[in-house]
Amino acid sequence: MWKLIILSVVQSALLAGGQVFLKFGLSKLAPFGFNRAFLWSLLPNWQFALSGLLFGGSTMLWMYIVKRYPLSMAYPMISLSYVFALLSAMVFFHESVNGMKWIGVALIMLGCFFIAR
Repeated sequence: MWKLIILSVVQSALLAGGQVFLKFGLSKLAPFGFNRAFLWSLLPNWQFALSGLLFGGSTMLWMYIVKRYPLSMAYPMISLSYVFALLSAMVFFHESVNGMKWIGVALIMLGCFFIAR
């Protein structure tokens, strides 16, 4: 069971990291749109590329987890990515986190604890 927990933490960290670099990358692009200017601005953007690599790594690890462990245990563990995303939002984007959000994080972690038992 510890292996599932460790794999889920790594997978969730990769997923949240992908979101962080996606936000960094998108902030440096041309205004969003389905047009040539926006698409061309993606090419030299290393943060956007890194987000893709992190998402890809997360997906590969997720495929391993789903193949190896019961879905009823594995899928709820993805919610750890919400915890990592909240912490990343505080650190990298200086977003404020109120008490209700901390209660939500505690409930997510408590739920993962019960699922892993």
